[in-house]
Formats: sequence, structure tokens, C-alpha cells
Amino acid sequence: MWNDQRLNLRSELTLGRLEIRFNSLFSFFVWPKVRNRGTYACTKNRIHHLCSMSFEKNYFHPNKSAVRFLILSLTVFILELNQGMAQNQSGFIYGKVITRSNAYEGPLRWGPEEVCWTDYFNASKRAKGFKNCVPEPKKEETSWLDFDWDIHSIWKDKVVEEHQFNCQFGDLKQLKVTGRSNARLVFKNGRELDVLGEGYNDLGGEIKILDKELGLTEIEWDKIDHIDFLPMPKKHPVRFGEPLFGTVETNRNERFTGFIQWDHDERFTADKLDGNSSDGKVSVAFSEITSIEKRGNGCGVMLQSGRDLTLTGTNDVNGSNRGIMITVAGKGMVDVPWFSFRKVTFTSKGEAGPSYESFETPKQLTGRVSIFNEGELSGKLVYDLDESLDLETLEGSDNGLSYTIPFRNIRSIKPKNDSYSLIELKNGETLFLGGGNDVSAGNSGLAVFTKGKKEPVYVQWRKIDEIRFE
Repeated sequence: MWNDQRLNLRSELTLGRLEIRFNSLFSFFVWPKVRNRGTYACTKNRIHHLCSMSFEKNYFHPNKSAVRFLILSLTVFILELNQGMAQNQSGFIYGKVITRSNAYEGPLRWGPEEVCWTDYFNASKRAKGFKNCVPEPKKEETSWLDFDWDIHSIWKDKVVEEHQFNCQFGDLKQLKVTGRSNARLVFKNGRELDVLGEGYNDLGGEIKILDKELGLTEIEWDKIDHIDFLPMPKKHPVRFGEPLFGTVETNRNERFTGFIQWDHDERFTADKLDGNSSDGKVSVAFSEITSIEKRGNGCGVMLQSGRDLTLTGTNDVNGSNRGIMITVAGKGMVDVPWFSFRKVTFTSKGEAGPSYESFETPKQLTGRVSIFNEGELSGKLVYDLDESLDLETLEGSDNGLSYTIPFRNIRSIKPKNDSYSLIELKNGETLFLGGGNDVSAGNSGLAVFTKGKKEPVYVQWRKIDEIRFE
């Protein structure tokens, strides 16, 4: 890796006037942990620099003990760095793609967007799939799977044929290709769900995989038999890049910190922001950018060096931008449209997010439902006659900002009127959301399976005072 001249510290020590000071060593060892957007290549160059530094006789007298100390310090640091890099990769989607004739293993990129376990898999599901995605109760419990979901006798006029389905990739155990744009999902609890991809880009497209032997490989959907999702090995040698991370500010002074997808597309520090400056076209890597702020019909772009650019004329920096998506820990995904965007400040997270192992086995929704003038019901819940697992999501909006929130992050839901509901998250944050069936009078209501009862109690949305999840 390094040439003999730089590796041979003893030769360097004897060749000339040598200089090293404590602050040089200190800055070397601390630098990788405090530098905002450093990379492994830069760290390697730093090690080159330290190893080739001369020692000034006035400050340090070379001897074997000092050389051994320097070598030992560098060795410990490199080992810690390698361990940190391995940990940083655990947030990337990883798996094994099985085709009719071959198998590929490595980090996955799902279409142009999804690459982390916290990213969302989007599709639609048919009503007949509801029964299959509900976990089996224990033997001592009364089964609630015997109810005829296909008949929906007590609310037949409220049920539509297909529903949107979202979950994070970290909740998936396997995907089996069943058609041109269809699949069967297997969750970590062993339950299965058939999904359709018409109108969604997560089914039917090519899957990119960084195979550990072949490198980047694109696999056509119709060649895939199934995909097994697996934890990222601790010492996997390759990855797609460093995800964008930072804080997005809106024109209402809302702040969201998390992993960022710029224009629903760019999400790595190696991706480039395109625009037109006063002198011509500019394409700058996000790794060089400190912040982007809306400025007139374009953006002000502050670089790491302190240079300030004004860029216009492309959908990266003007009103054609599709929005900025932020995955926020403890909340979910927030999609900030361009008209609400004010500024983003990039920082370095040093990792790609939660690991595959951190996603718990999905559980069925349970809780208590307070009903106006009728008391309270508790038991297993089917929300909107649709969502029954805590990995599924609630969708809503506020002032144009769209929220996708896993039910596992929600403590309570309180309908306030026909258009909005108050959502309390488990982290204590509250949101006032509207704009969708999940949080408005368009909600189909709840099915509550109380203990000892074979059939559920149907609760109309307009009668619900509050839902508290357990």
C-alpha cells in the first residue's frame, strides 16, 4: 500500500533533520473523528503524511522506543478505523439474489432510490392478502384469523379492492418474484403478503447488486427467482458510498435531521449537484458542499472551501425539484416539497443508519379504543380495515409536507375533525396531520378483536375519540 521509503521509518529517522510535535500527533489522531466529510482516502493520505514527516532534533531525539510507540499508535488507529468502517456499512441493504441459474451476494440498490434498511418498499396489496399478513395467535388465545375477510359482511360497502402497502426494507426477510410486477413478501415473523407493483417502481425493475466477486451487477426482474435479505457482514469490502446526512429547514422554521435524498434521487456524497452559474454549467459533488439555500429562482451553494456559488437552471436547484426526503429516527420519512424548502446543511453521520438486526420481528397492532358515549374497547386492531402490523405505515400531511410513519413509532391517534388528526409519537413529539384517508373522515374505521370474541367489533371513524397503541 505504501512504498518502502515511507514504510522504512528507521531509514527516515537517520536521514535528516526530524520534526514532530505533540500537536501534530494530536491532530492526526483526533482529526478523523471531528472532520465533517473526510473519507478513507483522505485518512490514508494523512497517514502517508505523518510517516514521511521529518523529526526536528530540537524537539525529539530519535530512538527505538519512540519509533516503536509511533508504529504501535498507527497500528491501533488503523485497526480502529477498519472496525469503524465495517460498522458504518451495516445500514445498507444487503442480500442474496437467486436467479434461475446463478446466485449473487452483496449490497443492493433497489431502483434509483432505495439503498438503506430504513428506506421504504412501496406496492399495493389486495384485500385477500390481509388475512395472510396477520401473525398467528398463540394456541391459548382465541383465533381471530377465522373471520371471513373476503366477505367483510359488516362493512362491505366501505372496502376497496386494493390498498397501498409500505414497509421499511429492514422488515423484509425474503421477496419471491411471482410475476412481471408482482411479488410475495415474507416478513421476519414468517407471515407472507402478496403485493402488486403497477404504478410503483419497486417491483418490475432492475436490481443492482455489488457482488463481492463480480462487482456492480444489474439483474433484470424477470430473471430473479427470489431475494433473501441478510445482515451486512462486518468486513464486507465494498459499498455504494457515503449517504447524505444533514438538517433540512423549511420556510416555517421546521427542522428535520436525518438521511437525505435530494430531488428524490441524489443520496450519496459522490452524487453531483448540477446547475448553471454566471460563467457556465457547474457539476459539483455533494461531498464538497456544506449547505444549499434557496435563493431567488435558484440556490446558493456553500462549499467546504468557503466558496459561495449561485446556481440556477436545472431541476436540482429550481422549482422543478421533486422535493427533499429525510428519514428521521423515531419518526419516519418526511418529504419536503420545493415550495416549503429553505435550507439544508450537510454533516457527516459516519454510518448508513440502523442495521438489519435492529429491526425487530413485526407484531400485530394492539391497543385501546375510546369511543364517544360508548366506553372503551381493547384488543387486536386492524386500522382503516387495512393495516394490522406495526411495520405498516400511517400517511398524512401538514402544510404540504408529507409524512410516512411506521405504526411502531406511534403512541396515540386522536381524530380532531373530518380532515385532521393529532398524532403522538413514542418519542413525545406531536403532529397535526391531514390530507389522507389514514387521518381523516375517509378512514374506513377499525376492527377490534376483543379477548374471547371470535368476530371483531367494527368501530366507525366518526365515533372514535382516541386510539392508544400498546
